[in-house]
Amino acid sequence: MDNHYQVVVYGASGYTGKLTAWKLAERGIPFVAAGRNAARLEAEMAALPELKGHDYKCVAVDNDKASLVELFRGRKVVINVVGPFMQLGQPVVEACLEVGCHYFDTTGETDWMFFLKREYGPRFAEKGLVLCPANSYMWTEGLLATEIALETPGIDSLNVVYLADSGVSVASTKSFLRMCTKPQFHIQNRALVQWEFAKAFQVLLPGEHEFLNALPWGGGGEPVWYEGDPRVRNCKTLVSFRNQEAFNGVLGLLQKFENECRHLSTEDQEQTTNQWGGDITTAEPGREDPEVNRCVLSCHARGKTNSVSVILRGSSPYIQTGVLGAEAARRILRGQFDAVGFASPAKVFGARNLLGALAEEGYLNWEVKSV
Repeated sequence: MDNHYQVVVYGASGYTGKLTAWKLAERGIPFVAAGRNAARLEAEMAALPELKGHDYKCVAVDNDKASLVELFRGRKVVINVVGPFMQLGQPVVEACLEVGCHYFDTTGETDWMFFLKREYGPRFAEKGLVLCPANSYMWTEGLLATEIALETPGIDSLNVVYLADSGVSVASTKSFLRMCTKPQFHIQNRALVQWEFAKAFQVLLPGEHEFLNALPWGGGGEPVWYEGDPRVRNCKTLVSFRNQEAFNGVLGLLQKFENECRHLSTEDQEQTTNQWGGDITTAEPGREDPEVNRCVLSCHARGKTNSVSVILRGSSPYIQTGVLGAEAARRILRGQFDAVGFASPAKVFGARNLLGALAEEGYLNWEVKSV
């Protein structure tokens, strides 16, 4: 086994995988580009101008534990970008645990996050390994805002809204459809409370004059991170898209699911959302343009007698995800991490450090106001 390559990007030929590869190359980190199709891996990596002259190798591997164990042995970091994660991710986690790799992924699926927290968190902690799902725009950007809010003494209640304006990848579409049909939670008085299915809420974000429809979008990762955190009494997350026509189309599908598919078996539900996702997004979008694909994250936070507002203004959510993955790899390789087991990116690396990494590349800035 060639241990020169300490980082594996699993699913490197996909939309988010290629962005992660780009950002690893910018940091001078050699990596294994892994996936199921060798020809596609070679072609997609060769087509990235940022990889010209960079040290990487492509390896085809089946999505089963034994094959992944063989590939991961001797590595340090696995960045998993193969979704839907609840359908495909468990062999990757099992292989990381067996051979001693730190695990990061780009999921938005909150049921997957809860599953990892309950089933694998203690086992990774025992081995001194990081288990960090959703090291991605969703659900790290909201986490960074909430952590900044929690720096204010007395703050214990967090209300988060994401507003994105980008195309959606094929894998993301399948992931978000399935997760929006699963139980979705917020935290109320330190307990998990389920959202109503297929119900939209109107939100008004800083700098906007128009109300937008929003959804719990799986409930958000923030309630997963903060479940059991003594600092947090209440936490809600909603998500909206600038393209309200497409967003309302998703809402219509979720309402159709409740009317026609809720009674189906779990397997049939998963097949249904996969099919709908494939019908919605038939090809990958182009790379994001920071001048066009702008995003806003608003966190209103309060305590008993005080409140604070944290606003993140940025662009290119998928590219931000690539930055977060590459930054995680760099910090792990340098031994710059502060937590093991199931842990949020902020807990592992520090919210201010991750904000700084995104800001340094021009993808994010933030504003904090007492209100």
